[in-house]
Amino acid sequence: MQVINPRQTIFYTIERAIKTYRQYAQRSISEHGIDITIDQLLVLRAIQDFDGISQTQIAGMIFKDYASVTRIIDLLVRKNYLQREYHKNDRRRHHLKITSSGSKVIAKLNPVVADYRQNALENISEEEIKGLRNVLEKITDNCAVSV
Repeated sequence: MQVINPRQTIFYTIERAIKTYRQYAQRSISEHGIDITIDQLLVLRAIQDFDGISQTQIAGMIFKDYASVTRIIDLLVRKNYLQREYHKNDRRRHHLKITSSGSKVIAKLNPVVADYRQNALENISEEEIKGLRNVLEKITDNCAVSV
């Protein structure tokens, strides 16, 4: 079987779309003068949406390794967006709590995120989105079976 040029594969197109979208999203956030990265925002939102979530669960949710999540959390603590409290039964674990500054940043970013998501999906119908989601879920399922 001949290996084709990676640029000719759907996977190249998917990866390019994701990278371009993340750059666009980060640029949109930075243009609003907010000192936060996409990954930092994803961590904050995971903590906001799932009270008591562990770092391991966050890592799985945002597709990052545990060490990266630890670094992101350290930065969020330094920025005063997040607070670490020792777990009452296990001193090796922490309870992560969003500070008032972190809540303000999230609230400020909600319309920014909604706007860049809407712009990224401009001229794409609900039917096209549904079809794309189905195809991507099939690719995910095909690859998950192989693991």
